[in-house]
Amino acid sequence: MKKTDLRVKKSKRRSRNSSIPFRGWLVICISLMVLFLSPILSSLFHSLKTPKDSASSPPTYIPPSFSLDNYQSLANSSSGIISDGIYLYIGNSLLLAGLTVIGTLVLATLAGYGFARFKFKGREIYFAIILLMIMVPFQALLTPIYFLFAQVGLQNSLVGLSLIYITYQLPFSIFLMRNTFMVIPQALGEAAMVDGCSPFKVFRSIMLPLAQPGIISVALFAFFASWNEFIAALTMISVQEKYPLPVVLTLLSDRQMGATNFGFLQAGVVVTMIPCIALFLVLQKYYVSGLISGGVKS
Repeated sequence: MKKTDLRVKKSKRRSRNSSIPFRGWLVICISLMVLFLSPILSSLFHSLKTPKDSASSPPTYIPPSFSLDNYQSLANSSSGIISDGIYLYIGNSLLLAGLTVIGTLVLATLAGYGFARFKFKGREIYFAIILLMIMVPFQALLTPIYFLFAQVGLQNSLVGLSLIYITYQLPFSIFLMRNTFMVIPQALGEAAMVDGCSPFKVFRSIMLPLAQPGIISVALFAFFASWNEFIAALTMISVQEKYPLPVVLTLLSDRQMGATNFGFLQAGVVVTMIPCIALFLVLQKYYVSGLISGGVKS
């Protein structure tokens, strides 16, 4: 009985000691969650305010009454700031993001597979040069790119802007896809070729399905970058009808009658955030596993 009582006491002490770190981590996680969610909730609540409540002083975090007037103004172009409605600019951003994702996926997947599976002269040198390109901010190259695109007719073109985004995304995407393919056992491809599969069929039917987490990670990175990028879009596009959403948000922040309609502006911010949050929540499992598999082996 005494030994049993001692074991029970020791187990209680261990449970108490182990519960202290758990509570500490719980407090840290909740604090971080509140820290990250506060700006999102602030934008959402502000977008649901009436213009009168948005201009109130001191401002309130939670609106006294909820209203969808700001979203109706975005949809109906009743604000006078954006003459074509928000749907045109959503379409521009979706087209731009789609071109960037497709171009990045095709080039990064093929290049990553080549670096991972084929041995050729200068392979490591070429790969090192690609990694060095990650350190070069593409904003530093916007001026020469602007003059080059003006000469070839790609200025004020969403296709031309997507080429800039693809070029910017390729170094990291190739690095991620190369490491993803290196994690896949090479014996799988060799066994398939012994059974009569062609190299292309091995790539399409075996390697691509196994590399799905890395492919989704590359696609998400490309989508987020092209959806949220501002400087290149503002530099390369001067026609308002071709503006993507980040540039349109600057128009929404323009003052009318000496004041900024912050509720209207935050409604545009919320519309911009929705696709990114939805995609991440749906694909976060593949996103995390893709980063892990693509970052383990170099």
